[in-house]
Amino acid sequence: MRASVNAAALITGAVIVFIIGYILIMGIPQLRFSLFAWKYNSENVSLVPALINTLIMTFLSLLIAAPLGIFAAIYLVEYAKRGNKLVDIIRITAETLSGIPSIVYGLFGLLFFVTALGWGLSLIAGAFTLAIMILPLIMRTTEEALKATPDQYREGSFGLGAGRLRTVFQVVLPSAMPGILAGIILSVGRIVGETAALIYTAGTVAQIPSSLTDSVRTLSVHMYALSSEGLHINETYATAVVLIVLVIGINAISAYFAKKLTKGNG
Repeated sequence: MRASVNAAALITGAVIVFIIGYILIMGIPQLRFSLFAWKYNSENVSLVPALINTLIMTFLSLLIAAPLGIFAAIYLVEYAKRGNKLVDIIRITAETLSGIPSIVYGLFGLLFFVTALGWGLSLIAGAFTLAIMILPLIMRTTEEALKATPDQYREGSFGLGAGRLRTVFQVVLPSAMPGILAGIILSVGRIVGETAALIYTAGTVAQIPSSLTDSVRTLSVHMYALSSEGLHINETYATAVVLIVLVIGINAISAYFAKKLTKGNG
């Protein structure tokens, strides 16, 4: 069993290293200054507008989903009575939503946000669609992080005369924050790599938005557009390199703050 586990870990690590190495080898030589021009055109196929749109889309999606997911998890763990049927329904629904393909979310966003609400292909429609996608993930990871907090923390806080609200926000949440950040990191990875849902809701316009109702193109959609055209394959690899660096950078920053919080709570 030990040999099987070690072999599985080795194969998984080798596959990841091969994929990242292949993209870096193919993409780094294709990086050039024209790809980082401020405005996109058919000659430079700049990725800067898509990069900025990706950061804006990530921020807006987390701004919508993170508070809802965290507060929902707090209710399920700290306030809802055990054995509550509503809690079981919410958990089953969240697990079901986590397994739905992203293109289904895109079709929902197209029908509801783009068409029914009249937002059109826009930044705000894409952000709300992605927020719905990552909401179950944030809620479930936060719930597990809260459950992992020892009950002695709560009992000690109650014994000192603190109320439930103060106990949750000053004792339980700081202890569970590393686990909550882990869920947010996973959510960021899904946002940055999403393509199908955004094509239906945010569009493919390669420009920096001036308002929330403008159509935008993220890095993943930018890669899809370049590869589907078949004229800029080299630039597609270069964009993939930037996307990998972006994801690694976001994960490193989040891991740094999670480690700081863990040391602070310790």
